Amino acid sequence: MESPSADPDDRRRGSYAKGVERRQEILDRAIEVFAERGAEGTSLRAIGEAIGISHAALRHYFDSREQLLVAVYRAAEERTHREDPNPPGTTAVGSMTNAARRNHAVPGLVQLYTTLVASALERGHDDAREFATARFARVRAGLVAQIEREQAAGRMRDDVDVASVASLVIAASDGLQVQWLLDPDVDPAPSLELLERLLGVER
Repeated sequence: MESPSADPDDRRRGSYAKGVERRQEILDRAIEVFAERGAEGTSLRAIGEAIGISHAALRHYFDSREQLLVAVYRAAEERTHREDPNPPGTTAVGSMTNAARRNHAVPGLVQLYTTLVASALERGHDDAREFATARFARVRAGLVAQIEREQAAGRMRDDVDVASVASLVIAASDGLQVQWLLDPDVDPAPSLELLERLLGVER
């Protein structure tokens, strides 16, 4: 006679929890690898070898290389926000400046991000397109809300369109980081701080 602990629902829940834990372990290891190496020209099989996971195990959790890359970047971003949040009172531009400074320590993840955005512009890269589109919309919405609060508090000039400023901040941050990838002597922070001054931001 089976014990109550052998209930099929319990087994399914246990199997699901182990699967979630295993998937997170894969992502944690992949984050460290991509932080050092980036993702350019790396096959799913090669990624598995780099993180010590079989190709079959990777395919169990991720249908494609692109799906894995998206999951790795999302997990890395969530970890950063959890472990190193912006201090209270950080301005909209300041939050992007802080992100740029943090990214100096992980060029591989910046390269991963730019790879995904570039892929999103090509046909047949649905996972990258969904990721990039959703991320731009989320970051833009967050900046709009923050800019509106700054304008209402008199901390930013109020004669500029909020949505346009949000898009400009994202464009400046992303563009400067691409320049930094190509030329390490380019520091995004001073240019972003200049943008903040041009917007009349009071810290």
